[in-house]
Amino acid sequence: MAIDVAAAVDTDLPELADVAARTFPLACPPSVTPENIVAFIDENLSQARFRAYLSDPDRAVLAARHDGRIVGYIMLIRGIPDDEDVRTAVTLRPAVELSKIYVLPDSHGAGVSSALMRAALQYATEAAAKCVWLGVNQQNQRAQRFYAKHGFNINGNKRFRLGTGIENDYVMVRPL
Repeated sequence: MAIDVAAAVDTDLPELADVAARTFPLACPPSVTPENIVAFIDENLSQARFRAYLSDPDRAVLAARHDGRIVGYIMLIRGIPDDEDVRTAVTLRPAVELSKIYVLPDSHGAGVSSALMRAALQYATEAAAKCVWLGVNQQNQRAQRFYAKHGFNINGNKRFRLGTGIENDYVMVRPL
């Protein structure tokens, strides 16, 4: 499967929002309510939110395409939030957060995630980051294995608000 990864643009907004809405629920543990999933998608993964992400100079949204169709995406954010747990876990600075990485189910196992990860690490290197970090749900062992395969290690814990619920995440870090 030939995968092209490039920066997303405004004309990608409808497709990005659709891919995000279809893939986000796949990463949620069974305990998350459908209402909290919908609330998160509405608040964070709409076309309007992606438009804001694309115009933010501290963010990069990269889309993976196969045969002209977006099959996955990744969002990167320069810096570290004002979250004490993250600040404690991520000691190398400057840092880039791997905020989102999602692939459509029909493209799982086809190298899309790895292509997106390579592009993310290249972006972080070009941004002169000393590490890439991410939060991953403590129950999402599949994602944890993928990140470990790409050099990430668990460095701490943090909480993640998902609608009205709170999820427990690991903070994983990969030095560059």
